Amino acid sequence: MKLKFMDPQQKRTWRFTLAALLVIILLTIPAYFQMHSSNQLRAQRQRTTMSPIIMIPGSSATKERFNRLVNLLNRDTHQKHSLLKVEVYNNGKITYSGKINKGDREPFIVVGFQNNHDGYDNIKKQATMFDAAFAQLSEEYQFNNFKAFGHSNGGLIWTRWIETYYADYKDDIKLRVLMTVASPFNLAETSIKNKTQMFTDFVKHRTKIPRSLDVIAVVGNEDSYTSDGLVPADSVLAGKYIYQKRAHSYTSMTVTGEQAQHSNLPQNKQIVKLIEQYLMDSTKQPLKRGKRPTLTNGSE
Repeated sequence: MKLKFMDPQQKRTWRFTLAALLVIILLTIPAYFQMHSSNQLRAQRQRTTMSPIIMIPGSSATKERFNRLVNLLNRDTHQKHSLLKVEVYNNGKITYSGKINKGDREPFIVVGFQNNHDGYDNIKKQATMFDAAFAQLSEEYQFNNFKAFGHSNGGLIWTRWIETYYADYKDDIKLRVLMTVASPFNLAETSIKNKTQMFTDFVKHRTKIPRSLDVIAVVGNEDSYTSDGLVPADSVLAGKYIYQKRAHSYTSMTVTGEQAQHSNLPQNKQIVKLIEQYLMDSTKQPLKRGKRPTLTNGSE
């Protein structure tokens, strides 16, 4: 019996085939484990009961801006809510203070920035900085939904982020409600006829706003119906051209009285009530479309 040996060409072919199979296997194994890990994380995210309220302050404000507001909210609730404060630095560093207590389903998370200056260019940078913080927060806490609150330029940062970055998360994380307070969507302009570049961009990219989002825009009026002492009322109300007929609902509300001045609004008793009514799940009430109530500070 004669043994049949492969010629050199056949040997090269077999070696090439075996090498190709080995490469495919080596490439497939990490992909399998990555997919498995991704599916586990997605399942974990779907099981979580956490629904944080994430807050962004306005220009010149820090991560400490809402300390008093959170204290007021906690005073009205049986279960105290955690407060986690995040600061994003210009070099990309992100620091944390405070903590989210175990079992807290609705913590407050405040995100501030080293660059907290005014102006459209800075708002775009702050939205990018916020996205870096949001990516870390969503990875760490695995929440599948959240509510958003922004005072002054904080509402503008939220709008920029929603239109630019939210698409990266929307399949796994639902933004349920956005409440903006005294956010100047047309900056310092008192007439919608004078459209700023920022407002024009917001309107242009409004198709990125999720259809399921409920939006509440609060206007502050210190002593008239034209301004809260800093931000023109018409600039705040310009938000309707961005969110109305795109989001699930858009509701504007006006707060008047002694604490309706721009910088006092986060501590305003009516703002506290609105957050309790429309953002906090434990005391939340359904939104009624087409309503634009005027709330006078101190009234019941």
